[in-house]
Amino acid sequence: MSKLSSSTTLLASVQWFFFIFANTVVVPISIGDAFQLSSDQIIMTIRSSFFLTGIACILQAWIGHRYPLLEGHSGMWWGLILSLCTSASSVGMTYVELGGSLALGIFLAGIITIIVGAFNLVPLLQKIFTPMVMSIYLFLLTIQLILIFFKGMLKLTPNGSLDISVSTFSIGLVILVSIISIKGKGIFSNFAILIGMIVGWIFYVWLFPSNPSVNYTNFHFSIFPWGKPHLQMGIAITACLAGILNASNTIASLKASESLHGIKTHSKQYRFSFTVTGIFTCLGAMFGLVPYAPFTSTIGFLESTKILSKKPFIISGGLFALLGVIAPLGAFFSTLPVAVGNAVLFVAYLQLFGTALRSIQSYSFNSRTIYRIAFPVLIGVSLMNMSPNVFKNISFYVRPLISNGLLTGILISILLERLIKWSKYE
Repeated sequence: MSKLSSSTTLLASVQWFFFIFANTVVVPISIGDAFQLSSDQIIMTIRSSFFLTGIACILQAWIGHRYPLLEGHSGMWWGLILSLCTSASSVGMTYVELGGSLALGIFLAGIITIIVGAFNLVPLLQKIFTPMVMSIYLFLLTIQLILIFFKGMLKLTPNGSLDISVSTFSIGLVILVSIISIKGKGIFSNFAILIGMIVGWIFYVWLFPSNPSVNYTNFHFSIFPWGKPHLQMGIAITACLAGILNASNTIASLKASESLHGIKTHSKQYRFSFTVTGIFTCLGAMFGLVPYAPFTSTIGFLESTKILSKKPFIISGGLFALLGVIAPLGAFFSTLPVAVGNAVLFVAYLQLFGTALRSIQSYSFNSRTIYRIAFPVLIGVSLMNMSPNVFKNISFYVRPLISNGLLTGILISILLERLIKWSKYE
């Protein structure tokens, strides 16, 4: 890998910064809204998220897995928590009761993750999360993220119809970034994501002027904003199971990084990565944050930018942590239009689909073995497109798992791999 020049390192750091920001800021806001937190509490969780995410990224790149991989709020956990919030009222549970039991459940999941790293239980997990299971995970994660970003870049009016002007702008931005990524030469192709973010932000403000009011000056420190921790057995079991399945993020991310960087990931890297993730998951439980995990989707970003150096990533982690410390900075960057961020990330994550396709190139499928991939992927996608309300007659403690297409798809794939000897049918 050739050494980057100072100017390239600077631009790459800024590009990484925008990537981390766009992937992070919406999570604490949506969770705070789901738990009906006060504006001061939401501000606290946003700043905590910025600071902890930045530090987590630095530690993973330095002493964890040592790859430039975003360590952020797990999409799997994000969907699970939002699903639980949607269902809470239907079973007579207040948000404080749900939040308190979830906080304890997430803390326990973090402890389990630390134990996996500390006692080298990674080989056991690798037997469960086989290469085919990881391929299923990559396909479902790609589809889930693309659905999220596609919906996010298409703005809706108050009556639920499409805002044509903003939506057209977002589609135009997608086309622009795609053209730069495909046809751009040298530095233009490498920085297509950064160009899209900055150009999109400037033109969005010019075309759709508004006066966003974000006040970061009042900061009231508190822990467990979701509610005081208490044991609710059903929630605790669901959280621990989700924590184990969340390990698929780490295994898939590090496995994909091996191919991208052309190096072998050692056992020590897996162990340290799980330990760092577990520690920050426990810290996140205290500050009302979604649990952490290495972002497999970062592989798509790296394939788009073609810049694999760790130095810009570590610098961007430090810059991002500053957003949680310096209030005016956090206030300014929080005005990045949601439609712009989603449109650019939509293009960045298209590359992840290619990673998923390459992961199954060594397999051959026929009329029987196609069930190995088609069943979990298509069931998962079907569930992603169903409203959580469809499952309201199912037990509250099972509902979050069944209604989550990513989790269900992974579970089905694990069962198929354990119960059927597919080599007999190839």
